Amino acid sequence: MANDTVVWLEEVGKEDIAIVGGKGASLGEMIHAELPVPRGFAVTAQAFRRFIDENGVSEELFKSLEVDVDDAEILRDSEKKAKKIILGAKIPPDIEKSIKSKYRELCKREGDEVFVAVRSSATAEDLPDASFAGQQDTFLNIKGEQNVIEAVKKCWASLYGARAIYYRVKQGFDHSKVNLCAVIQLMVDAEKAGVMFSSHPSTGEPVTIIEGAWGLGESVVSGSVSPDYYVVDKKVMKILERKIATKNILHTRDPKTGKTVELPVPDNKKNATVLEDDEILKLVELGEVVEDLYGTPQDVEWAIKNKEVFMLQSRPITTIKKKKEIKEKVATQAMLEGLGASPGIAYGEAKLVSDASELGKVKDGDILVAVMTTPDMVPAMKRAAAIVTDEGGMTCHAAIVSRELGCPAVVGTRKATQLLVDGIKITVDGEKGLVFEGKKEIASPVMQPEKTAISFTKQKPITATEVKVNVSIPEATQRALETQADGVGLLRIEHMILGLPKHPKQYIKEGKADEYVNELVSRIQTVTDAFYPKPVWVRTLDAPTDEFRAMEGGEGEPIEPNPMLGYRGIRRDLLDTEHFELEVKAFKELVKRGYSNMGIMVPLVQHPSELRRAKEFMRSHGLNIDKLDIGIMVEIPAAALIIDQFIAEGLDFVSFGTNDLTQYTLAVDRNNEHVAHLYNEMHPAVMKLIEHVIIECTKAGVKTSICGQAGSNPKVAKRLVELGITSISANIDAVEAVREMVARTEMQLMLKASREKKNS
Repeated sequence: MANDTVVWLEEVGKEDIAIVGGKGASLGEMIHAELPVPRGFAVTAQAFRRFIDENGVSEELFKSLEVDVDDAEILRDSEKKAKKIILGAKIPPDIEKSIKSKYRELCKREGDEVFVAVRSSATAEDLPDASFAGQQDTFLNIKGEQNVIEAVKKCWASLYGARAIYYRVKQGFDHSKVNLCAVIQLMVDAEKAGVMFSSHPSTGEPVTIIEGAWGLGESVVSGSVSPDYYVVDKKVMKILERKIATKNILHTRDPKTGKTVELPVPDNKKNATVLEDDEILKLVELGEVVEDLYGTPQDVEWAIKNKEVFMLQSRPITTIKKKKEIKEKVATQAMLEGLGASPGIAYGEAKLVSDASELGKVKDGDILVAVMTTPDMVPAMKRAAAIVTDEGGMTCHAAIVSRELGCPAVVGTRKATQLLVDGIKITVDGEKGLVFEGKKEIASPVMQPEKTAISFTKQKPITATEVKVNVSIPEATQRALETQADGVGLLRIEHMILGLPKHPKQYIKEGKADEYVNELVSRIQTVTDAFYPKPVWVRTLDAPTDEFRAMEGGEGEPIEPNPMLGYRGIRRDLLDTEHFELEVKAFKELVKRGYSNMGIMVPLVQHPSELRRAKEFMRSHGLNIDKLDIGIMVEIPAAALIIDQFIAEGLDFVSFGTNDLTQYTLAVDRNNEHVAHLYNEMHPAVMKLIEHVIIECTKAGVKTSICGQAGSNPKVAKRLVELGITSISANIDAVEAVREMVARTEMQLMLKASREKKNS
């Protein structure tokens, strides 16, 4: 398949992201799992690259993209030039022939000439750390060989739309390194369609949220209609909430022309419920299957035709924040009410935007108000302190982008653009979905010094047990800092590396090792500098080989039956010393720059000899580790059981990696739907290992911490405090809840000790 430019979806899977992008790989994976996915084929990213190269337009194309993306007019001009280049080029004859052949075969399978959807799938799209979702275009109801060919070219051209150019520049992606696969899928002539979050998209709690409207899902995804809204407790399969919206328009296929048209919803359906109970519960069941398949909450697009449910695509939810109560009433009368799409509170001047030509009037700290945001508005959304829209639901453009940007948003107010005018001062409560006139204090927060946009944070309790934060990418530093955490208990190097344009070995191969080291230094320094003098524990490289394979230059990564048990962690660094040396060079430079708050954490150790060799290597390459905290991850039962030997080897701290420790202890793959229900971080065996390590480390004066997912669970945090852990490092969205639990538990322990002393 590697040499094929056009492939069937059933031929690809999660390991083929570099070939068919995130969307294509996800569809193939769901087909393998026998989920109800419309069949089709993919014109690979390699076909797109051949199209660029064989037309000889790459230099001209990428030159046209070297612009100031913050200037809306210049950005639009860049889009026009780039798209003109793509649309004016010719698809290589063999690729065109293959596309037509696959389309004819698809028609033959269905017994008639079929309508298809042509969707974009970027080579980094729908990944947890690089979601390109919505940056390119989709073309619906395409019929006929030549029309499919034209749609593929338009799909490719959309890679150079203004919003896509802007996104890549701001996320640090090299335009020339991002390719596009075009996915051609059988079109579902949906009677009803929408989106589903398999878990809550902001809080992560175990409820499924479904939004639906009449006709094709385009009206829901684009935010052009306020959809019906359903909330289901997926543990007991109980429908908790229904909000039936007034649905004024729908998108459908015109039976005469075959084109997608927008029509008014018939009067008898405008306020009718879109989904019956059995359809809701069927969707929830499918959502559970796909969440188990990927091991993470999913954002799913679905469609229903003649009571048959289809899953059109699925991507990870990347916006889960802290669980909050959104139904709490406030005393002050709100002037607008909608859906709380992104939590947080902001105050500023309202600026009404009707289209991209008005983006310039939105300055830093303003509140952007629109009927519905569009991808072209992202530059202004990034400057805005909050977003308010007339239309849309939890999965509309405004909601998704606001959550990614971490700014408050209220959507579906219906009349924001009618009631608000430019310059009016408003407060936006993105948790409760309320908009107030003027400045309002919500729940008596501690106010920060006056500035254009004011955020409100609670005074953090002081705890003996330190509460730290996990950080994956430098772009999250500011949000992590705002948690007022006591430091960073886990800074992942591999996430920084995976965000680079090419594999570390490729830098070395090209003689650019220094450039790679500088990238590491810059990214780590962003965090160590922001948190100085609080500790920042940097974990050395720990990424399975399959995650590296998709990078440019990653073709040489070994193919392993089980990458999670393979060539990763310190075992990789001790073999691939060429790369380990570059990590050490980065650490040396950071120490030279005065970042004494940096600690180094060695992952996946299973024998003290690995710690010894790692320390010896760092010393031999000039890193004075005596001036730094050196620790290990305890994520293998072997390390827990012989922790006394690691202590004897010499270390300053340990941190529990409970994700792996639980899987290795229970022999449970949490991504395996057949056994995932057995995954339990609080299993007595797991807790006994943790307790043993804490006891031994406490005796020896070695600090103990946790940075695995369990550390973000307040119930686990409670137990760890009772065991005497030194610190807990939680995800950004969980720090506040964990800190509250730590404070409460410490108080309970003090009261208990006081009572026992009094009674003795």
